[in-house]
Amino acid sequence: MAEPFCFDISKNLFQEAKRFLAGGVDSPVRAFRGVGGTPVFLRKGQGCRVWDEDNNEYIDYLLSWGPMIAGHGNPRVIGAMSLAMQKGTSFGAPTKEETELAHMICDAIPSMELMRFVNSGTEAVMSALRLARAFTGRDKIIKLIGCYHGHWDGMLVKAGSGLATLGVPDSAGVPEAFAQNTLVAPYNDLEAIGQLFEAYPKDIAALIVEPVAANMGVVLPKPGYLQGLRKLTEEYGALLIFDEVITGFRLTYGSVQNIYGVKPDLLCLGKIIGGGMPVGAYGGRRDIMEMVAPDGPVYQAGTLSGNPVAMAAGLVTLRIMAEPGTYDSMEPKAEHLAMALKKAADSADVPMYVSRAGSMFTAFFTPQEVTDYETAAASNLKMYSLYFHGMLKRGIYIAPSQFEACFLSIAHGDDEIATTIKAARQALIDIGKSRCA
Repeated sequence: MAEPFCFDISKNLFQEAKRFLAGGVDSPVRAFRGVGGTPVFLRKGQGCRVWDEDNNEYIDYLLSWGPMIAGHGNPRVIGAMSLAMQKGTSFGAPTKEETELAHMICDAIPSMELMRFVNSGTEAVMSALRLARAFTGRDKIIKLIGCYHGHWDGMLVKAGSGLATLGVPDSAGVPEAFAQNTLVAPYNDLEAIGQLFEAYPKDIAALIVEPVAANMGVVLPKPGYLQGLRKLTEEYGALLIFDEVITGFRLTYGSVQNIYGVKPDLLCLGKIIGGGMPVGAYGGRRDIMEMVAPDGPVYQAGTLSGNPVAMAAGLVTLRIMAEPGTYDSMEPKAEHLAMALKKAADSADVPMYVSRAGSMFTAFFTPQEVTDYETAAASNLKMYSLYFHGMLKRGIYIAPSQFEACFLSIAHGDDEIATTIKAARQALIDIGKSRCA
């Protein structure tokens, strides 16, 4: 029998971190507030596995919150980054790799006629929304409750992800004027969107949406929902913006629009296009993007934008994902795992709804279908906490929050999937027993 997991070093490191880092972490969900306990300090990763400072080994379904689709330490990605670093880590000047990666992205995404690299998903969204306001001459933005678009002021209204985990509806420090220009509606509710447009027919610059939501857990759009958003925005002269920081190159090679056939006016990317390095991008219609400086009046700049190491990592990652059969090999494993989790929960008499899109999924501890933030928020957070720690002590690393996604990489094999299913069965049996106690 394997030795029980020990987390002593992680506990000591967390106490030390809290002396110098706000909350002991550099991103709130990492603090384990949503599941309790002490965060695990990771020290290395290889393939689909990670190791912590106590030398505990895990099969990783967090994958740095999605970017590591080619697996940790992929030799082709590491090789490309190493060569790039030998030439120089930053120039603050154009490089041909920026154009090469932009070319790949534009070829893969029909709506991406012109684009700009930035350093994060938050920066991409902030820039796209400023551009939308300039292009339309309007101020108001519609966002969907539970969708998270980064931590800048205008989008910290009814956000999901870490805010949902922490139970904070908004953020302190956001001026009231910002919130007044952000209109909110439930995800998957076209009627509510229509009512906002009727109330503000000439004031709404854009509607921004995660076309497949992932920041309240994975929630799929209802049939016709994205098409309805496209129709309404066109009718009222507003722009449609897809936030695909998570879903870009995750569900297919390219964008969700390749699956659903709906082209946004602007699109935001991040995570996978940088192969694990800090990166973001926004782009779309040429006539809109030509308003960005230096060609137009909308100013946006960044010292490290298009960083050569990040461009090298992104180029190789997308080349790997473009190889025939790559997505076809991941999705059946994710489907099998999702179905097995649901079966295991049913056998243990534990209420669970599993939502999956491609190679990402969320196991919600609720008996009802999850279609929006309200139904996601009905999940039993105590059960999720028990499940998280039950999986962790069995060597499976998942998101420390009910309102996040699990991800597969090309490195996850049949053996890892089988091990995960076995661990989940045991964890769910324990939860089922605790319900009866």
